[in-house]
Amino acid sequence: MESEQLFHRGYYRNSYNSITSASSDEELLDGAGVIMDFQTSEDDNLLDGDTVVGTHYTMTNGGSINSSTHLLDLLDEPIPGVGTYDDFHTIDWVREKCKDRERHRRINSKKKESAWEMTKSLYDAWSGWLVVTLTGLASGALAGLIDIAADWMTDLKEGICLSALWYNHEQCCWRSDETTFEERDKCPQWKTWAELIIGQAEGPGSYIMNYILYIFWALSFAFLAVSLVKVFAPYACGSGIPEIKTILSGFIIRGYLGKWTLMIKTITLVLAVASGLSLGKEGPLVHVACCCGNIFSYLFPKYSTNEAKKREVLSAASAAGVSVAFGAPIGGVLFSLEEVSYYFPLKTLWRSFFAALVAAFVLRSINPFGNSRLVLFYVEYHTPWYLFELFPFILLGVFGGLWGAFFIRANIAWCRRRKSTKFGKYPVLEVIIVAAITAVIAFPNPYTRLNTSELIKELFTDCGPLESSSLCDYRNDMNASKIVDDIPDRPAGLGVYSAIWQLCLALIFKIIMTVFTFGIKVPSGLFIPSMAIGAIAGRIVGIAVEQLAYYHHDWFIFKEWCEVGADCITPGLYAMVGAAACLGGVTRMTVSLVVIVFELTGGLEYIVPLMAAVMTSKWVGDAFGREGIYEAHIRLNGYPFLDAKEEFTHTTLAADVMRPRRNDPPLAVLTQDNMTVDDIENMINETSYNGFPVIMSKESQRLVGFALRRDLTIAIESARKKQEGIVGSSRVCFAQHTPSLPAESPRPLKLRSILDMSPFTVTDHTPMEIVVDIFRKLGLRQCLVTHNGRLLGIITKKDILRHMAQTANQDPASVMFN
Repeated sequence: MESEQLFHRGYYRNSYNSITSASSDEELLDGAGVIMDFQTSEDDNLLDGDTVVGTHYTMTNGGSINSSTHLLDLLDEPIPGVGTYDDFHTIDWVREKCKDRERHRRINSKKKESAWEMTKSLYDAWSGWLVVTLTGLASGALAGLIDIAADWMTDLKEGICLSALWYNHEQCCWRSDETTFEERDKCPQWKTWAELIIGQAEGPGSYIMNYILYIFWALSFAFLAVSLVKVFAPYACGSGIPEIKTILSGFIIRGYLGKWTLMIKTITLVLAVASGLSLGKEGPLVHVACCCGNIFSYLFPKYSTNEAKKREVLSAASAAGVSVAFGAPIGGVLFSLEEVSYYFPLKTLWRSFFAALVAAFVLRSINPFGNSRLVLFYVEYHTPWYLFELFPFILLGVFGGLWGAFFIRANIAWCRRRKSTKFGKYPVLEVIIVAAITAVIAFPNPYTRLNTSELIKELFTDCGPLESSSLCDYRNDMNASKIVDDIPDRPAGLGVYSAIWQLCLALIFKIIMTVFTFGIKVPSGLFIPSMAIGAIAGRIVGIAVEQLAYYHHDWFIFKEWCEVGADCITPGLYAMVGAAACLGGVTRMTVSLVVIVFELTGGLEYIVPLMAAVMTSKWVGDAFGREGIYEAHIRLNGYPFLDAKEEFTHTTLAADVMRPRRNDPPLAVLTQDNMTVDDIENMINETSYNGFPVIMSKESQRLVGFALRRDLTIAIESARKKQEGIVGSSRVCFAQHTPSLPAESPRPLKLRSILDMSPFTVTDHTPMEIVVDIFRKLGLRQCLVTHNGRLLGIITKKDILRHMAQTANQDPASVMFN
């Protein structure tokens, strides 16, 4: 009856003005140790549960209570392991923030004692810059190594350089004096496998031999990659970005950013790219950079002992990863801010910028592409864009949005099927089948046989007088007397029409194979395949508009700005816009994507077409579903991730979501001085909860604090080893003063030091939209629900995710970690 009365009483709902009006997430996190509670005229009224007129909420900082009730009430002798987290658990951002402030105060208070303490203080202050510098250096070096190795192994499928085995095809022919302009990719030093094995450079026998060897090398690389991943580092598969987003939101996945994962991911990424599968290395490079950041953070106590501070390093590392993946340092910082980071204070912005700068500098020093650029496909266009062209650019944006929506649905459906059928039990077989199909279909078409990055480079390139690609096979004006940069629009030749048909086939092939490739058990990025699909579509549209302008220059849409003999349309620009639109449709990035693309190509003048196409692709994609591919994979894998972009608009209350629900067994709680060691151990063994509220007594239900399961287990084990007289019947005391016990009683165990004295609490009538906002902004693991100081229940992060899934008509059980 009492619970019925509690559910139907009315309360004020203005409890959170001080939270929602905070100026920033930093400010909110600095309110660590916040406790929400009722203040009434008499303490006894809280125990009786009577409604008091004029009750109001106040916020009290747990740290400002007397030192014995401090959130981090330190032990006389700290227990090793207390305050750490188990695998697949969420960190407590509030507690980690308080730990860091406590450490900072301790260092500051000692720094004037001696020169050594001052040195330690300076080392601590500079450790943030040191760790991001090391991360940037390692990320740049590994990215350069991966680029060089992947290029060499990709060309190994077709032949080998006899004069220097470590040269790829392009480098081999650079050194040759016998290369002609028309056949610049042919030189005596480079031998195809057919020339080496059967001594024929041309003819059916040569083609078949090259075909067989191409498939053999592709299958060998794919098999080696998946075998290394399966045996040594299962976490090295996939893109890594969905998991990094989840880790940055506070989730623990042990080993995901470890040294084995780093080593295997680096090796297998080269093999996967070289195998010719429809994947890219850009997403996995973010994972590689985060592994570097995680490993280097263990060299600095400031980051190794604090999970929240470590995530600041990982945010900077993800910026460095994108910086070296695309040669886009500013785009990398914006990518980290927009796409992956959960908590991004200003200090992290500066360090991310610096990490991206260092990584880009190292990559530029290595010069993996041999063009003195950070990227493979740097382009320069000589023609401005015109207002009419916004129409085809927006059409490419629509295509990008439709492609993104189709890809997300198709890929998630296939990945779900993989999880639920026997096919998922044979990852090696799946990779071999996908690699075989890719190699067999890719070889006959020169555009699918090309390395995807090389394909994008060719599609982006403007047709100048020195281009020998079939995409530039236009019918030339015989009256042209001199070679100039701005070649006028010309009628397309047979080579262009042939290239368009091959590109159409390549587009269909890339769309189908990318759906089945993303998610297989090898390192696989999505950026480059998506950009390739957009670039193919964009180039086709660009050639169509160019020919339309040439044959119908008297139409009113061309008459004003496109004169006869002028260079009006740049098909390469359409490829660039299409690439950005398709990548935006899949990932739903906006600002960071536009910056990445113009840094990638040097096309700053074309920022407006890029913005128009990217925004259009996002709007079209959002019309079919607001999730990007990374959020969809997070949901598919059941990671506990509260997306800040997702809005909660339902009018439910905390009482509707908290546990225990009606007819559920009562909440598992500890009392502050009435339980024995055996009682607590039995409760830990019989339940799977991550923590237990501590109350004054079963009768009053008045909340005292919150104790984590892991901390209780470690503290009891430590006490049994180090303290004499602690037995199963010892009384456990969470209070400040030990209650009087009979003389023959065993020694009591004081565990107040592991108790969180200021757990975050809300009332049962707090609207859930406010609770969800608090969980997002403070990064809470759990929140206790009270009424007049009495404990009613608990809301965890997974309870919120289940509730949000339920309100969206999804399966609530899907948010559990799979």
